[in-house]
Amino acid sequence: MDQFQLSGLDIGIMLAYAVLIIGYGIYHGKRDSSEDYFLAGRGMTWPIVGIALFSANISSSTLIGLAGDAYKTNIHVYNYEWFAVVVLIFFAIFFLPFYLKSGVYTMPEFLEKRYDRKSRYYFSFITIVGNVMVDTAAGLYVGSIVLKLLFPALPSWQIILMLAIAAAAYTIPGGLNSVIQTEVIQAILLVIGSCLLTYFAFQEFGGGWGDMMAALTERLQSGSVASVEAARAAGHFAPSTAEEAFSLVRPGNDEFMPWYGLLTGVPLLGFYFWANNQFMVQRVLGARDLNHGRWGALFAGLLKLPVIFIMVVPGVLALLVYNDLDISGLNYITADGTPCQDLSECANLTYPVLLMQLLPSGILGLVVAGLLAAMMSSVSATFNSASTLITMDFVRNIKPDMTSKQLVRAGQIATIILVVLAAAWVPFIEKVSDSLWQYLQLVISYTAPPAVATFVLGLFWKRASARGSIVSLLFGFVFAVIMLILKVYVGGLPEGEAPAGWIAALTDIHFLTMAFIMWILCLIVHALVSLSSPAPTEEQVNSLTWNRRLFREETEELRSLPWYQNYRYLAIILLLITSVVVGYFW
Repeated sequence: MDQFQLSGLDIGIMLAYAVLIIGYGIYHGKRDSSEDYFLAGRGMTWPIVGIALFSANISSSTLIGLAGDAYKTNIHVYNYEWFAVVVLIFFAIFFLPFYLKSGVYTMPEFLEKRYDRKSRYYFSFITIVGNVMVDTAAGLYVGSIVLKLLFPALPSWQIILMLAIAAAAYTIPGGLNSVIQTEVIQAILLVIGSCLLTYFAFQEFGGGWGDMMAALTERLQSGSVASVEAARAAGHFAPSTAEEAFSLVRPGNDEFMPWYGLLTGVPLLGFYFWANNQFMVQRVLGARDLNHGRWGALFAGLLKLPVIFIMVVPGVLALLVYNDLDISGLNYITADGTPCQDLSECANLTYPVLLMQLLPSGILGLVVAGLLAAMMSSVSATFNSASTLITMDFVRNIKPDMTSKQLVRAGQIATIILVVLAAAWVPFIEKVSDSLWQYLQLVISYTAPPAVATFVLGLFWKRASARGSIVSLLFGFVFAVIMLILKVYVGGLPEGEAPAGWIAALTDIHFLTMAFIMWILCLIVHALVSLSSPAPTEEQVNSLTWNRRLFREETEELRSLPWYQNYRYLAIILLLITSVVVGYFW
């Protein structure tokens, strides 16, 4: 396979789209006050909230990650997608009312109201670091992959910097409203592009769903799928039929996601991502009211369900059609410095290869523009959320006399700094993991557990104290640092040299299980310290802790709404739809 070539029509479409989307974002910008800039004036309706959540989540890194893992037969990566429905329903019922009623700009600000300023500063710092290392850097990494294949003569650092500047171009002037308005457009283009790619992939394959399943079984049993054979040789689960490959529940020796990881780590990471992460929650904080926030969250969950058909299945079709494709002509250099020979060596190229091999001129330019738009969407979203944290959690507290416009200016400066930091981190991603999706989940699995423990106990246990919160957060931080050091140490050992027994025992624990263990330990530490320290004030407990009285009051309020506006009925319907989809692949 030679280097990719775009037609003049494709390049023209991409340039036109870039100009239009940046102009559209700037036109819809709001920056008259800090509330306008950071929360879009709190006036978003439920369709905008839902699509913005979906678009910010289904980013370019998700597209690359899902297709890449599907190519390696890790189709149960879809568990992260459908479980979002369950998490979003829980979020809409319990957490969202407290977030909106408290009037906070950020999740760390909520922790200050429930606990104290120490917890706020710690969580804000960790969230900013996570935004740079996970969301922003991963988005820039994906953009650099695509553009490096299209323009191989350009150095990687120039591509990364160009992408970062483009994403910041409308984020810095216009704030969250610019981000949200462009996300809606880009989400529509994203879904259309994914549907087109799936259609052309089936056309290239030359059959339908049943034919795909039969061909996948034949390919698996032929021993020609490198990732499956490598798993079998290492003693891990290796699917031998298409039904096993598409099963969402895998045995305990599955390397990617064993069944116990689905029950423990996946809900935990999902809860952090959807209910505690400033990057996502900020979209709901900008909702017009509580009902629009809840409807938007449920709508986002509904949009997640078709992902397996339009974003996962193309990776499976790539395995069937392009398993033997020689891509050395692309001259894509892997982390060890050697050119990639086929997709089994660099599965992250699966989605770009599908685009370039299948789509006709014109449509290719539009879909590549959509892929880069998704990258810009996620990057701009993290720029805005991280700058919100820096401004509202640090700058405003250091200089409380600053005006709204001065706070906006501080947020714009913070965004520029984040652009530089995120771009500098991109080259390290492939050194952590050859699977982009696994990199994303691995980093979150070490940062999420302490935060989730603090939020859960703070909302549901009146005795949870400020001292218990900060001690458990710091405990989780130290634990995570130790584990990361051990991981790096084991990874750096010479081939054939084994680590000490206790080190091997710790580092061999699956990261989803380790995340759950960390969470349990943080809960215990938080509870023990809280019981041995002064209780929180009545003001903190009464207004920011869930109780049955609130549920009864809400029930009375919902009686005046028709069933189709009652989020509880909508949540039940959404759960039923989810159970049908998941049950089919179970």
